[in-house]
Amino acid sequence: MKETICTIPINDVFSPKDGCPICRLHDMLEQNYTDYILGAAMMEPDVRMETNEKGFCTKHFHMMVGKGRRLQNALILETHLEKIIGELLPENAKGKPDKKNIEALEKLQGSCYVCDKISWGMEHMFRTIFSSFASDPTFRELYEAQPFICLPHYTMLIKSASAKGGLKGAELSEFYKSTARLSGGYLKELKGDVSHYCKMYDYRNRGEDWGNSRDSIERSVEFLTSERPEYIEKP
Repeated sequence: MKETICTIPINDVFSPKDGCPICRLHDMLEQNYTDYILGAAMMEPDVRMETNEKGFCTKHFHMMVGKGRRLQNALILETHLEKIIGELLPENAKGKPDKKNIEALEKLQGSCYVCDKISWGMEHMFRTIFSSFASDPTFRELYEAQPFICLPHYTMLIKSASAKGGLKGAELSEFYKSTARLSGGYLKELKGDVSHYCKMYDYRNRGEDWGNSRDSIERSVEFLTSERPEYIEKP
């Protein structure tokens, strides 16, 4: 597969053949953007205006703080909190709730600078995946060799591939069949493992082989949510 500046990150996330490659893509973008905002971009006026307006979701606030760059976090928070003060305690307040200010606060709490950047990055990376799948047999073989694509990312991929700028005709049909095969095949495997896990609690099956069912709960949650559960009790 010929590598370009666009295909290198795609090759990096598809090459391991371990879990969902789109989850790895998401994680890569997430790390890149949280590092970016805590780096030199923190002092760029246009970026700072955007972070003041959008803020960050709970997950990405914690990720940024967890990177240990306390001064950078404090500087970002300083101007972001100033923005919130303007909405929470507007200078023109007349001693009663202001609907516009409440709406602005609701919007602020439902937005995240990093989430928006990840969505933008994912959509652009999808375009490279589609073009590589359509034109590069080596990449198509690599794509079809993945263990699975989780349900949220299956949905995102098919929706994006079917939209304007995605794939058309036979190319869309082939991409759909390959992606559905990856997700559908793994889904049936999960169902079988979960059913086997349940059956192992029947006293009549005591001493039988658990097979691949012991971590079927964790794998099912990962497939259904694209998140990796860490605190589920195993038998």
